[in-house]
Amino acid sequence: MNKDTDMSEADLGAGTARRWSFDRKRPLVDQVYADLRRRIVSLELAPDDNLSRQELSEHYGISQTPLRDAIGRLEADGLVEIYPQSRTLVTRIDPALVRETQFMRTALEVEIVGLLAATPDKSRTGPAAESYERMRWTLQRDSTFETFNRLDKEFHRCLYAAADKLGLYAVVEARSGQLDRIRKLHVQMRAESKSEQVVVDHGRILDAIRASDVEGARAAMRAHLSGTLSRLDVLREQFPDHFA
Repeated sequence: MNKDTDMSEADLGAGTARRWSFDRKRPLVDQVYADLRRRIVSLELAPDDNLSRQELSEHYGISQTPLRDAIGRLEADGLVEIYPQSRTLVTRIDPALVRETQFMRTALEVEIVGLLAATPDKSRTGPAAESYERMRWTLQRDSTFETFNRLDKEFHRCLYAAADKLGLYAVVEARSGQLDRIRKLHVQMRAESKSEQVVVDHGRILDAIRASDVEGARAAMRAHLSGTLSRLDVLREQFPDHFA
């Protein structure tokens, strides 16, 4: 049995009451990592929270080995800090890392939309257009952070895919945990019309691509991404315990 793709009694913690439902078609470590990352990004697990491995093992009904691997991936993402033989803490948001990641993302996505605008065949942007419409529809019916954040990521992922740059999306996504927590804090502050503005921005990006307006598409993406950092200083004042 391959423990990375299947779950043995040892992996699941023999005799432990299952509190979490696993998909047996997906690697166990991937699922635990994804759920812990979701909980950190949504601030369910807040900065400086101590991640008790014993409690997490009981929560997920798994052994220490897959849990250790999942936490190691979170450490690589900069979302937890491991103190050997002591504790594991959720990191505070590092403004320098936020700015660095946003710089990388902007550089990539501005070029991607320029490339798509310059390409005569627009058919590959169809999934991005469909994602945009789902976001418009959902905005009227489900304004939860997790739903909106998922749809926003889906739109950007579709652009990477349309430009044959999907591997780069994985790199950006791995670095985006800090940015995603900033987005969650925006929601907690009830930043004015933040969600509506994101939808408007996506529409402007698509319109420029369809019109083959290379510079317009680049400008629309640059303006869209600049909003993430525009309130960073305000957020640091409002939530000082969340920042390094």
